[in-house]
Amino acid sequence: MKTLLPFTLLLLFTTLVCSGYLEYDQDVLVPVDWAHVGRVSPTEELELTFALKQQNVGLLEKTLRLLSDPDSAQYGKYLSLEEVSSLVRPTELTQKFVRQWLQSHGVTNCQTTHTQDFLQCTMTAKVAETLLQGIKFHRFIRDGHSVVRSSSPYSVHETVLEHLDFVGGVHRFPPRGLDLSKTSSNGKHKNSMAWLHLGVTPAILRARYNLTAADVGSVQNNSQAVAQFLEQYYHPADLAEFMSMFGRSFQHLSKVDQVVGTQGAGKAGMEASLDVEYIMSTGANISTWVFTNPGRHESQEPFLQWMVLLSNMSNLPWVHTISYGDDEDSLSTAYMMRINTEFMKAGVRGISLLFASGDSGAGCRHLTKEANSFRPSFPASSPYVTTVGGTSFKNPFKVSYEVTDYISGGGFSNVFKMPEYQASAVNGYLKSVAASLPPQTYFNTTGRAYPDMAALSDNYWVVTNRVPIPWVSGTSASTPVVGGMLSLINDRRLLKGLPVLGFLNPRLYKLKGQALFDVTEGCHLSCLDEQVQGKGFCAAPSWDPVTGWGTPNYPALLAVLLEK
Repeated sequence: MKTLLPFTLLLLFTTLVCSGYLEYDQDVLVPVDWAHVGRVSPTEELELTFALKQQNVGLLEKTLRLLSDPDSAQYGKYLSLEEVSSLVRPTELTQKFVRQWLQSHGVTNCQTTHTQDFLQCTMTAKVAETLLQGIKFHRFIRDGHSVVRSSSPYSVHETVLEHLDFVGGVHRFPPRGLDLSKTSSNGKHKNSMAWLHLGVTPAILRARYNLTAADVGSVQNNSQAVAQFLEQYYHPADLAEFMSMFGRSFQHLSKVDQVVGTQGAGKAGMEASLDVEYIMSTGANISTWVFTNPGRHESQEPFLQWMVLLSNMSNLPWVHTISYGDDEDSLSTAYMMRINTEFMKAGVRGISLLFASGDSGAGCRHLTKEANSFRPSFPASSPYVTTVGGTSFKNPFKVSYEVTDYISGGGFSNVFKMPEYQASAVNGYLKSVAASLPPQTYFNTTGRAYPDMAALSDNYWVVTNRVPIPWVSGTSASTPVVGGMLSLINDRRLLKGLPVLGFLNPRLYKLKGQALFDVTEGCHLSCLDEQVQGKGFCAAPSWDPVTGWGTPNYPALLAVLLEK
């Protein structure tokens, strides 16, 4: 989708790029749900994250492609953190130049990562506003949580421009997270008898995806993880109660092995409870970690903090599932490109990153009074992660085949081009359903298409704050379910002396839907306007931008993924 910039906007764009603006296209508008509290005191301490320019990003991408392609001689020959560091570490000139620039402003309290491509520095607001010209830090509050951000663009001295990708802790308000629907009165369930559904539990998932009681983990060097942001915490007591209620038919763990970060003392979050309980249900008996960010510093960006952690830890779980996303158009291109590099760094180490596709269907962005377009989500739209969409049972009263869950996020990126591994599948979809596609002004037919696969995302039981709660829905549910199954497959691969799956997409698309239940019914939601009338894309045979290749048939998927 191509649009012409008005001359004035083009002139502004050129001026920003030439004036030392690292993130010239970052949306700096304050979201309406954040209330302004006031200016930050000049003496207040802030923590900013400086993303230093890396070396060999093109070589990193090529390496990931070779390590993830089962037809390559390099398949599965993953790199250590030290090897990744040697590959992408910023030049000595970049490291020296950025440090000297910071020190010239009195900034000396900085921590770096093992890969030396991030600097996290503490300084006063006055110093930060001097370093990053044009910004003014204010405090904003939402639901009792406060952040410090600037609602104006920032620039750096043009001599520093070539050494930095972006500065974290200046923009990007935390999104609310994915929409977890909890009752059938929210309009999600059109069947007037939906209240009779007893709900999805671990036993229902195991029945639908053909896992037996023997499908549990057994090796010591296997682990999986969920990451939590926005001050979401799980409670150990909730996990124990959930397993006592729903885990009686299979061997499982009832405790998380490791928490990275600090658990908050407040109420458990629905999101955190759901993620932990269900990755430990499908990925049963496998060591599980929880990465948690309690919001200890108002100027931190929780998602960015998690990415920095991955760059700083030599031993990590093999599978990570994340139920987090933001609109592509609310983020700067520089930020998303750098985060993509961080995903590649994880992939070449053999780490599988799974992201929820979102709960807004194709999304909707209002361009003008008369014109709308679909609204892709990031990181779901990244070419270097596996994105998981959502489904519902066709028959709500029993374990039946699956159809599209109409909230399931999906579509085409406006930022990232379509990766080679999916081009054939996506172009096949576009040709086969050409007559029924939404108008092409709504989406970019050449962009990275998502999701890659799906699982049930409707009517889950969750225990949170010691209370069993039914009817919890969202791709936040389907993502850890798929993640747990990939952990089980890793378990069997490790037993056979094979490498873990790592970045799954190149192999997944070569399967062409083999070992997956194809989802061919249903559409997801989009813009409520005259042209599309609330309908986005629809499911179709083979791959589609609502459910990807479909949902896992575990024993068949295990068989094909144990071949090499």
